[in-house]
Amino acid sequence: MTRESKLFVLFFILIPALGMAHGVSSTDQATLDNGDLWSYIYVGAKHMLTGYDHLLFLAGVVFYLKGFKDILKFITVFTIGHCVTLIGATYLEITANEHLVDAVIALSVLYKGIENLGGFKKAGIPSPNLLLMVLIFGLIHGFGLSTRLQSFDMGNNQFLLKILSFNIGVELGQILALVPIVFLITRSRHLKSYDSFYKAANVYLVIAGIGLFLYQLYHYFTS
Repeated sequence: MTRESKLFVLFFILIPALGMAHGVSSTDQATLDNGDLWSYIYVGAKHMLTGYDHLLFLAGVVFYLKGFKDILKFITVFTIGHCVTLIGATYLEITANEHLVDAVIALSVLYKGIENLGGFKKAGIPSPNLLLMVLIFGLIHGFGLSTRLQSFDMGNNQFLLKILSFNIGVELGQILALVPIVFLITRSRHLKSYDSFYKAANVYLVIAGIGLFLYQLYHYFTS
């Protein structure tokens, strides 16, 4: 196995481990309490960088695309979707149980893995319009981010600016996360064993999606 292959596999295996900090912590709350708007940018970026469910879905989207223009187009649509619900739902104080929202996000990971493996074609089902699905899942992911943000005590001062700052942080975190994802997937396409890695990585997305879905349902029913 080449060095690039090992790095490629290791990256996808470690994503959930990197996401252990994904959530609301007392440390983040203290950062927001003691900081200014920059602290919201920092926490937003941290949340995205440790958001294994968001990163797995984005990796699945990038896997399906080949050209940089297509990647930019789909990521832009995803970004628009999650900005709308992140800002709108938080400002209007619309929320839901975070475990149920994250369970749906887990299904988006499962969906992308199945689509990348040609699951719809094998089942004789027309594959949904990918751009539309990315937009829909972007809205759902944004709502998930909103439920996390609303779990913090944000106070009443500069409420909208705090939301926008958190959103800016999310976008910066997404860019930082996408750089290695796009690099590794693009680099892997030049490997002779790419087809095997493509299948293995997307099988992993399916398994991760199922596991995350069951995990969130377990915590919903036991919390």
